[in-house]
Amino acid sequence: MYNILIGGAAGQGIDTTVAILEKLLKRSGYYIFTTRDFMSRVRGGHNFSLLRFGTEEITSHSDVLDGIIALNEETVELHKDKLTDRGFVLCDTSLDCPADEKNIIKLPMNQLAKELGNPRAFASVGIGAVLKLFGEPFTYVEEIMAGVMKKEILEVNVKAAEAGYNRVESMYEHLDGGFQDYMLISGSEALGLGAVAGGLKFYSAYPMSPSTAVLEYLASVGNLAGVVVEQAEDEIAAINMALGASFAGARAMTGTSGGGFCLKVEALGFSGIAEIPLVAVDVQRPGPATGLPTRTEQSDLKFVISASQGEFPRMVIALRNQEDAFYQTARALNLAEKYQIPVILLSDQYLGDGTACVKPYDPSRLTRTTYAAEAEGEYLRYRITEDGISKRLVPGVTSHLVTADSDEHDERGWITESAEVRNQMMEKRMRKLKGLCQELLEPEFLGDENCTTLLLAWGSVYGPVKEAVKTLNREGGGYGALVFGDIYPLPQENLIKYSKGRTLINVEQNATGQLASLIRGETGISCDRSILKYDGRQITGEEIVKEVLKGGLR
Repeated sequence: MYNILIGGAAGQGIDTTVAILEKLLKRSGYYIFTTRDFMSRVRGGHNFSLLRFGTEEITSHSDVLDGIIALNEETVELHKDKLTDRGFVLCDTSLDCPADEKNIIKLPMNQLAKELGNPRAFASVGIGAVLKLFGEPFTYVEEIMAGVMKKEILEVNVKAAEAGYNRVESMYEHLDGGFQDYMLISGSEALGLGAVAGGLKFYSAYPMSPSTAVLEYLASVGNLAGVVVEQAEDEIAAINMALGASFAGARAMTGTSGGGFCLKVEALGFSGIAEIPLVAVDVQRPGPATGLPTRTEQSDLKFVISASQGEFPRMVIALRNQEDAFYQTARALNLAEKYQIPVILLSDQYLGDGTACVKPYDPSRLTRTTYAAEAEGEYLRYRITEDGISKRLVPGVTSHLVTADSDEHDERGWITESAEVRNQMMEKRMRKLKGLCQELLEPEFLGDENCTTLLLAWGSVYGPVKEAVKTLNREGGGYGALVFGDIYPLPQENLIKYSKGRTLINVEQNATGQLASLIRGETGISCDRSILKYDGRQITGEEIVKEVLKGGLR
């Protein structure tokens, strides 16, 4: 397994360089896992991506580096201490990097690009050099670049890559992997694709990092997939547009980050009381207020569980990786329509912007709930039923009057202030939870079934925890983990089964241990210790191992 860092200032072409490299390496058979770390600015600053590749599944990023491709001096200074003994730094001859430091490889990247007629092709020189350093063939460079670059600059960039390829010697050997036919997809793309597969017909959002990638992806495929994508004037308009589309019979979804979700909460309550199906996406970032706009965190869990005034049934699903994002998003649309509730999807910047190899998705795993378009006899939109679910017809395709109301209402949908009817309607809506709880997916168990220490996590911490448990058990055994996807209502079967008699450590990307608090409140089970990170950077498997062992807990 190898790990390289590509770093520089915003505007130096880091994203394009990484996109080409990861596609080339996947074409060679490697499993790819890429994370992106960037500042909230258009030019300057320090941005970097970590590209990890190997011949087995990779679930976490790592700070241990085999190579650095430095587009500026700051990248070398900030990251050189993370290089392995064999690790190299590849940079331009103009950078002030001492030649006697850890395998500094200086190439005239800027000069070569200028000689070829396009100074902006300097990063392609580095792409060619990286391929050679890792013993990879040059065979697919033109094909991959053609899928990323405009035709008019393709030839010069291929020549630039060839120049870099011919100026270095191999340092690492090619490893044979079998992932050529896997998909390479980001978390936000997987979420969007899952929505399309789940029958999405309307998506509305206002751009807000890091959720904008979902909007961009759906806009790029909307015409082909038959999805109307609306960039609204603000977050309030976005969620109300989605509710209107859903009321009119279209499967609808809205998306934002935490700050935008704050603006959506009143309309979220409207979804609850009017029983209008809705999927709402929160791609989390650190708060409060503006916080760290381009960083990652898991601090919105307790917020979305209680968002909006009053009480109504809802579901919260935390997406764990690029595979999970696809299937859970499709499932969320189904559950929202079946139970006529809001379903909230929690992603975050780490998952949303990160890319990974995924086995091609299997459409046969998806189901679609369908409903009758007509009702016999008197139609009561909010008819009181045993399971709390009333028949939902679509206005305009039925002869019946279809109502929706944000005030409390009777079975017909007419406003009421009757205490008796209020109780009946509250109890009717909350009865949906009984059926919903039967459909909850238990948290996935990882590691040693006979473990004495159990890690508890949720969402995108899945990957780092999986790697950490694997490492800990390789060094001695006795470790397991439960990682929640369905998180509210809280599935409890596996939690009760695996928590008895074990040391419990919650691992979360927030400052207060929100999962641990939820578990304690719902079950009375308390964690013995917390591993929390809230600096805006995702925890690594190596960090989890270090923290677990530091406590001496087994």
